Amino acid sequence: MNKTLEKILSLASVVIFTSVLLVTGYKIGEWQTRKKIQQEQLLKPAAERNIIKDKQDLDFSLFWEAWDTVEELYIDKEKLDPQKMYYGAIKGMVAALGDPYTFFLTPEENKESKKDLEGKFEGIGAQLGLKNNLIVVIAPLKNSPAEKAGLKAGDIILAVDGQSTEGWTLLKAVQNIRGKKGTPVELTILRGKNEKKIKIIRDEINIPSIELSFEKPQDFNLSNNQRFAYLKLYQFGTNTNKEWDKAVDQIQSRWRNREIKGLILDLRNNPGGYLNSSVYIAEEFLEKGRLVVKQEFVDRDPRSFTVRRKGRLTDIPLIVLINKGSASASEILAGALQDYKRAVIIGEKSFGKGSVQKAVDLSGEAGIHVTVSKWVLPNGSWINGTGITPDIQVDIQIEEGNTITKQTDNQLKRAVEELFKN
Repeated sequence: MNKTLEKILSLASVVIFTSVLLVTGYKIGEWQTRKKIQQEQLLKPAAERNIIKDKQDLDFSLFWEAWDTVEELYIDKEKLDPQKMYYGAIKGMVAALGDPYTFFLTPEENKESKKDLEGKFEGIGAQLGLKNNLIVVIAPLKNSPAEKAGLKAGDIILAVDGQSTEGWTLLKAVQNIRGKKGTPVELTILRGKNEKKIKIIRDEINIPSIELSFEKPQDFNLSNNQRFAYLKLYQFGTNTNKEWDKAVDQIQSRWRNREIKGLILDLRNNPGGYLNSSVYIAEEFLEKGRLVVKQEFVDRDPRSFTVRRKGRLTDIPLIVLINKGSASASEILAGALQDYKRAVIIGEKSFGKGSVQKAVDLSGEAGIHVTVSKWVLPNGSWINGTGITPDIQVDIQIEEGNTITKQTDNQLKRAVEELFKN
């Protein structure tokens, strides 16, 4: 209340003060009621809550005892936000599983997570992963602030704005690195044996799923007049299948008219996405009835994903590029094509993520991502932690500080040579 109002009328002060007390009392009462309901739910007999047998002896009184102790003794009362504490308790419960790919999302986090696969968010534009409990850059997105600042696939993020990432979950890393357009973030990274700091200005990130071009082999020092299709697949997201169909229309037309020698499918730095999308794209190249991937569960029979439609590119010569930034759904696609010898795989060993997560919307617009299964390739191999070994190993060669181009991309050049060798 400002001083001017205090001078007007003491009665007004009484009214305002009384109103504040009423509102405060209402809020306290509301919280106590909600807390009581939560306690009643947690302390209900197991039979009433349909709890499986091994949970029946859990005593949630310790939870509320800890909650009340914090409320009573914690020095900074302004930080006692019941909603945050409630979400934090759920996060801790899920984190206790020790699986970095299983995590709880607050309503705001759940909303942002969905934006990722739609292809829009604000941040630095880098896909992150966990390897040996370290935050690793799977891939900087093309033309992103991360790429322009010099961040590379395989960089280990040691600190964010001076705060160590030791023990961080993948979600916590994303939360701390993302931010509003125009704001800076400083990453301390480890590249090989060298530690360095990289300052990045966040921006709006728009992620295309696909980029298609028809290239000249002369640009790669090959004397051939026939072009080839080069398709860069960035992710398996919400719009990928639609964008894929449009691209295939163009490729198929040129292939039928013998205007192109073949297709180079670039899956480098593709962190994955929807499993169904990887199967959909694999169907374009494989014969009907072929197994693309098998999803294995703990408590039920496995689910097999087979080719169900007639592919439009089953006879086109195909080269696939992968690297350590190729993960999850991109490994499913590359692995299936390799197992059936449908494509020559060139590049570096892939990331090695062989689990499948299900995103579930919870009440109040919260969400949870849960590891529900593992996937295995048609030959029965599970590449989790090991990755896919390319048929032709080619390590990227680029001088420190330079940005790779099609002309300096020795992996792509090797793929073009392989495509035109006959």
